[in-house]
Amino acid sequence: MKKNIILVGLMGAGKSTIGKNLARSLSKEFYDSDRVIEERTGVDIATIFEIEGEQGFRDREEQVIAELCEQDDIVLATGGGSVLREANRRNMCKRGHVVYLRTSAELLYSRIRHDKKRPLMQTNNPLDTLKKLLDDREPYYLEVSDTVVMTGKQKVTTLVRRVEEALKQEAPK
Repeated sequence: MKKNIILVGLMGAGKSTIGKNLARSLSKEFYDSDRVIEERTGVDIATIFEIEGEQGFRDREEQVIAELCEQDDIVLATGGGSVLREANRRNMCKRGHVVYLRTSAELLYSRIRHDKKRPLMQTNNPLDTLKKLLDDREPYYLEVSDTVVMTGKQKVTTLVRRVEEALKQEAPK
């Protein structure tokens, strides 16, 4: 079994929340690629988008994901759009067991509708935007994932247990 666990999925899928709890349960170090970028730049993601555009942010994200994937025995929550770059997909697949936290656009919207810090959601119709993002990105999430975990309104502990069970099934006998 690959030692790193890398969580992918659209914004609001629960990557950070599940990742923190999963890392604690498995005694692994937890990283959130977006938080690492914010710590390094001293500004939030929305500000980076505003100043550098999505391209500038994706360049930073690619560098951070490459660095984090070089570590061993970590849980990594990635940004929702990280799978758009082939270099990120390659690093994730090579250096970790990738878990896709799969959720409907409607449920994602119910989770993030009040969050003003998500640059891609600052549109006239955020639900339609989420549906389009999910349509565009889901093929990549499925391409990189070793495991797909459906998430809904379950408790975090239930989802963490599901991920752990999926990982055990992947472990060599």
